[in-house]
Amino acid sequence: MHHETTPPIEGYEGLPIGTLQHRVRSLDAEQMRQLIGYEERHANRVGVLEILENRLHELEEGAQPSEGSQDFQPERPGPPTGGSPVSTDTAAPASSPPPQGVPNQPAKPKGDAQGGQ
Repeated sequence: MHHETTPPIEGYEGLPIGTLQHRVRSLDAEQMRQLIGYEERHANRVGVLEILENRLHELEEGAQPSEGSQDFQPERPGPPTGGSPVSTDTAAPASSPPPQGVPNQPAKPKGDAQGGQ
């Protein structure tokens, strides 16, 4: 039986799962089986195998490989889509007292309370 020594996706091992999920869309069922076999023999990551097996199942159900661009990288943030999510209603108050108390009220020294002897 012939085993592929390299996965059908270039740079496969270093891909974040989000990118991988997109990249595998361009593979056909046979390439998906190769990739699943490769993953099982190498890193054997449960989350990755789940994605690959789900995709293989979709292909077996009749999904077509899409020409998902091989340089799509969802982990690169796109341009912002709108203003700041913080409104003046939800912003923190401009000033809040320091957590150790208000400076003009010095703490009482410990040892004021004396047990009856």
